[in-house]
Amino acid sequence: MTRAERLDRLPFGRAHGRLLVGSGIGWALDAMDVALISFIMAALGIAWNLTSTELSVVASIGFVGMAVGASLGGLLADRIGRRQVFALTLLVYGLATGAAALSTGLVMLIVLRFVIGLGLGAELPVASTLVSEYAPKRIRGRMIVILEAFWAVGWLAAAVIGYFVVNPGTGWRWAFVIGMVPAAYALVVRYALPESVRFLEQGGREAEAEESVRYFEASAGVPPVPSPPVGDPAPPPSWRELWSPRLRRRTIAIWLAWFGVNFSYYGAFIWLPTLLVQQGYDLVQSFEYTLIITLAQLPGYAVAAILIEKWGRRATLASFLGLSAVAAVLFGQADTVATIIAAGMAMSAFNLGAWGALYAVTPEIYPTRLRGTGSGSAAAFGRVAAILAPLSTPVFISIGGAPLAFGVFAFFFVLAGVAALFLPEWTGKELQER
Repeated sequence: MTRAERLDRLPFGRAHGRLLVGSGIGWALDAMDVALISFIMAALGIAWNLTSTELSVVASIGFVGMAVGASLGGLLADRIGRRQVFALTLLVYGLATGAAALSTGLVMLIVLRFVIGLGLGAELPVASTLVSEYAPKRIRGRMIVILEAFWAVGWLAAAVIGYFVVNPGTGWRWAFVIGMVPAAYALVVRYALPESVRFLEQGGREAEAEESVRYFEASAGVPPVPSPPVGDPAPPPSWRELWSPRLRRRTIAIWLAWFGVNFSYYGAFIWLPTLLVQQGYDLVQSFEYTLIITLAQLPGYAVAAILIEKWGRRATLASFLGLSAVAAVLFGQADTVATIIAAGMAMSAFNLGAWGALYAVTPEIYPTRLRGTGSGSAAAFGRVAAILAPLSTPVFISIGGAPLAFGVFAFFFVLAGVAALFLPEWTGKELQER
């Protein structure tokens, strides 16, 4: 029995829980950092008298860094290890976030936002790859959706910080200071979380791989069994292989899915507090409504976690994206507090449930030695949309108001949903090794 088969046969144990929570806290801190800028933007627009174009650059430059970080981080994860890159990314964006509190002007803030993005972009695909490679195959999708649910925890933390801390005075600086927490948590990741067994085997480090498998077996109360030698180490990963005849179709499909989800999500939610202020609600009301809308992410994740093992990855992802499109159209037409909150909560729930399914399927469709590279490259292409969306949203608003902007977001939700139908279905299957 191979070590991968030994991991797949295990029930969910304490070691799985520690890995999930440990990675999830890093994920939540990432979400908190991404979300904080949406609240800080609303305050800086008042404090520094910034134009919509300048605010768009502040939002988008972070996603430029995330695109570069995701691509390089995924490749590094396949070369030096998932855990090492995970810890490094937390350190980079945590320290850069703290430095952003000292920003004396727009240029300094933009530069630091780019560095923050480098760390943020690399962390997410690496963390999901690490958890995916330890999760038993029958609950792998559910574990990744639960991991992604920590995003809601981080976004809620940012909303609370925004509500109680962020203001046009010095409050936004203190929000950045709070965002330094990931730098300290990097030490926990480096020394408390295990390295991927599959990565260790691919690198010929079989003794370490065996030790990790036995640890998970012991925590689940399952006796160990012998595993045959893996053989020669795998060749180094290459981006070109993602476009080989075997992988080309799935690479195109997953890149389009990532692009559509990123465009709609970041176009809508990065601008949400500012858009509410522009519609006449004061800063406190804007943050309060955003907090309520954010709460809807939690039931969205819960439903996706159930359906992803019952319906499968494709059906769950495509369905949630279709419902996100409907909710986006309704939000664009909303003109009262009740309809804004109701449509916003629906969009939040379905959109984030789709994110969970997307993170579940992405690592599964690539073999072990390309898993980080494939996941990181898809995330990097998605970040291109995350760059374009905050820049485009003010243009859409100026031409056709909220109905046009959210109609465009609905289109990209549909695009992502159609692309999802062309992905291979990996529910209940073993991860590919070669």
